[in-house]
Amino acid sequence: MSSGGLLALPMATSGGSSGSGLLIFLLPLLLIGWMVFTQRKRQKDAANLQSSIEVGDEVCTTSGLFGTVTAVDATTVTLEVAPNVNVRYDRRAVGMKVPTPQAPAPDHDEPGQPGRQGE
Repeated sequence: MSSGGLLALPMATSGGSSGSGLLIFLLPLLLIGWMVFTQRKRQKDAANLQSSIEVGDEVCTTSGLFGTVTAVDATTVTLEVAPNVNVRYDRRAVGMKVPTPQAPAPDHDEPGQPGRQGE
């Protein structure tokens, strides 16, 4: 009779753990799905960057070399890294475009500048 009582105990507690068993199964699937989604997004962003490279763009390679694009081919990019110094890179080595700095708007209230404060 005591062995029947021991068998009943695990059965009673296993009903409550079915939710946690499902959770243990779903968490790795969600993690894998999230990793696949972010990898696809990263690949799409890289493809968009590489297709948007034009002559005159200032870019930075994945190794950290800054230069201005002087020629674009189907697979290569020629960068001018110093005056009259051109290097050729694989197009996939371009890591990012360098944003062009915008000129700040003139501030009319600077000291020493005539302004409209007295009017």
